[in-house]
Amino acid sequence: RAGRVARTLPRREIEGRLENLIQRAGTEAANRLRDEARTIAPDLHRDAEALLLDGLIGAMAGTREAPLTASTALARRRGRRYDPARLALFEKLHAALRGEPVAMRRGALRDGGQAATLAFYDAYFSNFIEGTEFAVDEAADIVFGGRIPAERPVDAHDIAGVWRVVSDPSEMRRVPRDAEELLAILRRRHSTILQNRPDVRPGEFKLAQNRAGATVFVRPDEVVGTLEQGFALYRSLETAFERAAFMLFLIGEVHPFADGNGRLARIMMNAELVSLDEERIVIPTVFRGDYLAAMRALTHNGVTEPLILMLDYAQRWTAAVDWRTVETTARQLATCNAFLDSEAAGRDGLRLRLPHDLGLRDG
Repeated sequence: RAGRVARTLPRREIEGRLENLIQRAGTEAANRLRDEARTIAPDLHRDAEALLLDGLIGAMAGTREAPLTASTALARRRGRRYDPARLALFEKLHAALRGEPVAMRRGALRDGGQAATLAFYDAYFSNFIEGTEFAVDEAADIVFGGRIPAERPVDAHDIAGVWRVVSDPSEMRRVPRDAEELLAILRRRHSTILQNRPDVRPGEFKLAQNRAGATVFVRPDEVVGTLEQGFALYRSLETAFERAAFMLFLIGEVHPFADGNGRLARIMMNAELVSLDEERIVIPTVFRGDYLAAMRALTHNGVTEPLILMLDYAQRWTAAVDWRTVETTARQLATCNAFLDSEAAGRDGLRLRLPHDLGLRDG
């Protein structure tokens, strides 16, 4: 009847509900359900159904052979559990990227010095928006002079670690050809950027579930499976921008490591662009609020447009900046409001501005 729960359910739905039960309360809860079903089955003349339930629970726990049909149940039996809610978000972003093409922006021809300047600010801002804050001249001394401040050695090594990856032309052209290579690239790059942080286990996936504010990320035992499911969608994307945006959200949403996930996600994003000679995407300090709001809009509300528009504007801005030297670029970035605190700028009605809107020379 309308409004009532059906007395019988399709096998696939039963498997899905069992998977949810095991995920929330463990296999012990499923075993208790099985025992209760055995107890009441004779009175209800449902012995066959109780036997079927027993087989399903055993198959999902890996203690019995029985056919399974639900994708989440099959993944559990293979030892490749994944987060179905995250996969639904990835599917939504995938569809939006395919349906909303973004203009391609070729990377500018830059000499060694200009390329180093762009890589420097890529590393600088990627760390700054994560709370690793240095003045530009201090960061330049760390990156180009190797001068590690005695009072902040860990933060300095974080900037140097990201710089080592984003300034390496060969490394930034490596993109995964299969899911196994994706896992290897993630571990290697994470190990490089946080090699001086043994407390966060560089290159090793997380052991505990992590969170940021109201966002709870993927469970440790679902990291590999969720990355594999996401990679299957990534492979069917065509343009560098599509793959870059998808990779950013995939890594950011899974959060596979204990720390450094935001920086790693942006590295993975830019590698997709660099590998096809397209312009990087730099997220300056003043744009942090837009960046986080766009990510949260998709995470919590399933809204894709803010993320795509935000990345499109950030790439457009990156392409317009003259990345000539650290010093001259700093002056241009200041005029664009790039160094302003995101929240303070928002209160004052200031935003990230394009150089040509200010009459400045495009890069």
